[in-house]
Amino acid sequence: MSFPDKQTVLDYIRDHPNATTKQDIARGLKVKGRDRATLREILKELEQDGTLERTGKRAWAQADRPPPTGVVQFTHQDENGDLIGKAVGDNGPFGPDIIYTGLSGKPRGKVTEPGEGDRALCKIKLVDGVWQARALTVLEKRLSNSIVGLYSQGPRGGKVTPSNRKERREFLIQEADRNGAEDGDLVITVPKPQARRQYGPNLGIVREVIGHIDDPRSASLLAIHAHDIPVEFPEAALEQARDPKPAKAEREDLTQIPLITIDPHDARDHDDAVFAEQLDDGWRVIVAIADVAAYVTENSPLDREALKRGNSTYFPDRVVPMLPFELSADECSLREGELRRCMAVEMIFDKSGTKRSHRFIRGMMKSAAKLSYQEAQAAIDGKPGGKAGEMLEDVLKPLWGAYAAVARARDKRSPLDLDLPERRIIFSEDGEIEGIITKERLEAHRLIEEFMIQANVAAAETLEKQKSPLVYRVHDVPSDAKIAAFAEFLQTIDMKWHVGERPQTEKFNRLLKDIQDGDYAQMVTQMVLRTQAQAIYSEENLGHFGLNLVRYAHFTSPIRRYADLIVHRALIAALNLGPDGLSKDMSVRLEEIAEHISGTERRSMAAEREATDRYLAIFLADRVGAEFEGRITGVTGAGLFVALAGSGADGFIPISSISDDYWVLDDAAMQIYARGSGKTYGLGQIVKVRLKEVTPLQGGLLLEMLSEPMPAPKGRREARSKTDADRPSRRGAPGRIKSKQSGKPKFSKKTLPKHKRRGRKK
Repeated sequence: MSFPDKQTVLDYIRDHPNATTKQDIARGLKVKGRDRATLREILKELEQDGTLERTGKRAWAQADRPPPTGVVQFTHQDENGDLIGKAVGDNGPFGPDIIYTGLSGKPRGKVTEPGEGDRALCKIKLVDGVWQARALTVLEKRLSNSIVGLYSQGPRGGKVTPSNRKERREFLIQEADRNGAEDGDLVITVPKPQARRQYGPNLGIVREVIGHIDDPRSASLLAIHAHDIPVEFPEAALEQARDPKPAKAEREDLTQIPLITIDPHDARDHDDAVFAEQLDDGWRVIVAIADVAAYVTENSPLDREALKRGNSTYFPDRVVPMLPFELSADECSLREGELRRCMAVEMIFDKSGTKRSHRFIRGMMKSAAKLSYQEAQAAIDGKPGGKAGEMLEDVLKPLWGAYAAVARARDKRSPLDLDLPERRIIFSEDGEIEGIITKERLEAHRLIEEFMIQANVAAAETLEKQKSPLVYRVHDVPSDAKIAAFAEFLQTIDMKWHVGERPQTEKFNRLLKDIQDGDYAQMVTQMVLRTQAQAIYSEENLGHFGLNLVRYAHFTSPIRRYADLIVHRALIAALNLGPDGLSKDMSVRLEEIAEHISGTERRSMAAEREATDRYLAIFLADRVGAEFEGRITGVTGAGLFVALAGSGADGFIPISSISDDYWVLDDAAMQIYARGSGKTYGLGQIVKVRLKEVTPLQGGLLLEMLSEPMPAPKGRREARSKTDADRPSRRGAPGRIKSKQSGKPKFSKKTLPKHKRRGRKK
């Protein structure tokens, strides 16, 4: 045969992932004699151009394809509680996300499973479009082996119960090792060094007492320490914040423009201000942002600490800021009537809301008013009062006029419309929980949000035009595997989705509108949300699918996000707006920085969810035995997850507690059904439940199902009958689940993952 070309070699490697060596490839393509030298040259060229990656002395794999057996670095848990990692090559982690599915083979003795931060040698394979890893052995454990938990004193010593529901270890604390810990204290504990391996309970040493379980602020304290979120600022950073010395730069005078801030009523800092005026053929809009880059210069103590934190973390009862309040709530807060440095963008829109031009300004401004969302909205709605009344004609009405035009263009662009409700926990002055309310969503919120989006787009456009390095905010298109699963789900409710078509936000929105008043509205909304990728920061522009934008960068919140600070510096350098722009040294590190701040954002989101779960559990602790209406938000092989009406708290119903039926998981339909009768519980179904148990330490709610299952859906009876017929009969306890997709149920691994399903951050 004539020797194949590069594409044939690549096609063979793609279709035969176990063929990794030159000998395997040559045998598969029937290459002999002198053609083997040509094959060697092709492999060398593919390696040099980055298409293939060397995995051994004479072994290769596609650069973005994990090897059949290799090292996986596990980095985080996704919203379902599954451990996620990436394959590790010579240049570090690479390729697609890999989900951990368990140990490989039949482990002998006590085998440790990997956790976040661990590296493990794994068997890796592609199953239904999803990369999966089964661990052979853990090679490198995470550096921190401590646990955060509750210390309880007993007659024979102390014990620490972990606050993380996924942590299986408990530590026994001997008297000499409790370091002053008392019953009910929240502590950080580390394993006690032992001369040789001993069997029996784990011994620990209390390293630090961080609070008490009865402290109303304990939920946030636990989350902060469990996720290693830095709280205290180094003294050098605080000194810099107390005595800010802004970089000198030429500035445009914006003090005569009535820019105003519109924020929550209890906001401590104000980092953005807006202004609009009507033109003959459109609108002029200015978005001004606190000039944080002037105060936080590269590689200064403040900058190093801000990069370390990556972003501010917002708990129900407090904020752990990226920058000290001495700076963020003072010199970098656009206070009413006070002179402030700013970075601003002036945008010109035509009457249809299409942006015609924009320019960036480094200026001086003076906020004309500090308004809350409610005050601004009330004035527009015909109930003006105070400062909002004074500003109504000259400032607020032009803002709403400009927004009406921009909103028309937004609607034509058709960003993904998942306006999901958010709940807010209300605290008394002494920190006790008074109640839970649904956050009000006003047109004033949408106005500010849309103007911020337009400013972010303008920043990305300018930096691309200037060929400047920058960090994009990207939201990738849903993967083929997720779209296929979504299409299969829609089939179960007699709806169609063409898998071959490129996903479009407009198509998702049309589907959501069609079912908005139907029985499946909540179910489909949850599935649309699950189909989306996670928004991250990246040096590479992948676009923003959710906003339906070609380019997007974060510019509007440098007080609380390091990504915005980078974009400010890049604009300063690209437009010659001062000496404090993005340096070449930092420019070459943007890929590393983008990965780091994406990680700190995930860390903050996980900590925020955990704290909220604990506060909700505390709020419901005295309601054990009460009945609630709820909605099923998650269906797994271990049981059902239900969000309680009113509070939105997530509870878990173990599969074995539902009934004596043999329950089977239908992954495609996101339902469980009773074998034989076919009766069903499924995603989005409204059910009545009883609160059986509350564990505030872990933020867990155990529920009991009171509602009867739904009748078997007509469209799934035949498929389920075939599945049941193909499944060999097994003996086992009633209520156990088994399916090809779900694998063996593991209550301890799957208990209460996060199904809160708030809208993803933009």
